[in-house]
Amino acid sequence: MAHAAPLIAPRATLAAELKQLLGADLLAHDFAADEDSITVDRTAIAGVMIALRDNLEYQQMMEIAGVDYPERAERFEVVYHLLSVTRNHRLRVRVSTDEATPVPTIVPVWPNAGWLEREVFDMYGVLFAGNPDLRRILTDYGFQGHPQRKDFPLTGYIELRYSEEDKRVVYEPVKLAQDFRNFDFLSPWEGAEYVLPGDEKAGGTGEAPGKGAPTPMTAKEVKASDDKPKKASPPPTPKTTDSPAQTGAGAKVNKAASKTSRDGAKSKVATKEAKTPATTKAEKAPAKPRAPRKPKTGGEA
Repeated sequence: MAHAAPLIAPRATLAAELKQLLGADLLAHDFAADEDSITVDRTAIAGVMIALRDNLEYQQMMEIAGVDYPERAERFEVVYHLLSVTRNHRLRVRVSTDEATPVPTIVPVWPNAGWLEREVFDMYGVLFAGNPDLRRILTDYGFQGHPQRKDFPLTGYIELRYSEEDKRVVYEPVKLAQDFRNFDFLSPWEGAEYVLPGDEKAGGTGEAPGKGAPTPMTAKEVKASDDKPKKASPPPTPKTTDSPAQTGAGAKVNKAASKTSRDGAKSKVATKEAKTPATTKAEKAPAKPRAPRKPKTGGEA
């Protein structure tokens, strides 16, 4: 079945050529998804690479990757990706090893393998015999462990921080604010078996602590409340206008507001409030303009 990767020219005679060229060093040949993968003897990896480069025209070594299978006796696989520019073909070469057995380096065959082997060493701990500079390349100096191993803790072993007291970078053992290793993978609907923080405040609910908040109504109670006949809606509120003048829209609207509404309510006609003699005199007296004040003399204006 064809895949969505860029088209790679097939090599129909590759299996026979590999068997004739490598002989006993060829342990397995797999063809899947239009890609060829071979497994070779670990001790013969350098000679296999020379043969593939000089005889089968694989001019470039593109990548070196590591794979971890903890259940295997030789848990690690080192995977080399080769490219033939003239044949437009890719080949995957694999060797297996464990934590203590080194893999021969291929730096003399392809010099760019030096940094790639350092990455595999740093991430997986695979040793490469003959590498001229086998040091960590991605993690920090003094780092313990290998991050890509499947037995490596996700939190790491040590952490790095800047100390204001010492005025320098310090390394300390990892201290977790929450202990992820004791996480309870329980159903969120049932809750944990121990009392969670805050559950002690839910007193008087009738439920045991640690079982979450109580449900207000059961399904039967909700269904019973839905089946009950609904009460008739209250009648519309009658129109209540204390005074026709409250509309503020003029005499015509005030007259209409004093009429009986459709639902039978009638506004009350407000009685005129009694006025005092002083108020009546003030309303009848015309307003006189105020004379301007004269400035004071004998001093500063």
